[in-house]
Amino acid sequence: MTIKERFWQASTMLEEADLLFDEAACRAALERMAADITADLGEQYPLLLPVMGGAVVFTGQLLPLLRFPLDFDYVHVSRYGSELSGSAEFNWLRAPQNSVEGRHVLVLDDILDEGHTMAAIHRQVMDMGAASCRTAVFANKAINRPKPIEADYVGIHVPDRYVFGYGMDAAGMWRNLGAIYALANK
Repeated sequence: MTIKERFWQASTMLEEADLLFDEAACRAALERMAADITADLGEQYPLLLPVMGGAVVFTGQLLPLLRFPLDFDYVHVSRYGSELSGSAEFNWLRAPQNSVEGRHVLVLDDILDEGHTMAAIHRQVMDMGAASCRTAVFANKAINRPKPIEADYVGIHVPDRYVFGYGMDAAGMWRNLGAIYALANK
């Protein structure tokens, strides 16, 4: 596919998408999350571990709202790549470089779909000796089956549709949007 064709595909995708949460709603959810995280972890000197690349927008918006000392590292674990549905395999591209032993850890991700990736990261962090591991996701998808983990902090709840924006991508596109959209139902 040429760059021009990819641009047309991305433009059409956004034009046909349904707006679920505008930028103001996303900002309000983020500020509420920051207050909750501060109340719980503000005196713990936590280690924050965003999951790249989806958590980059969420993390970049959240960090300035956390007015307490923290350490920062990241993990890169993926089930999706640029596909629209998950595979059964986890790709551990980067483990934390900072020691998590004895630390209070907060894992940040863009969305909790089925929960398998977050559950695997949580297990790994605890196996590495963390004192605690909490999880925060900007979006929690409402699915009709049990998840292996629920997030401790959730910004917004989204329907069981393919959503994108605010760090979440659709076929590798539109992570940069400040609002949340759902692919058009066809």
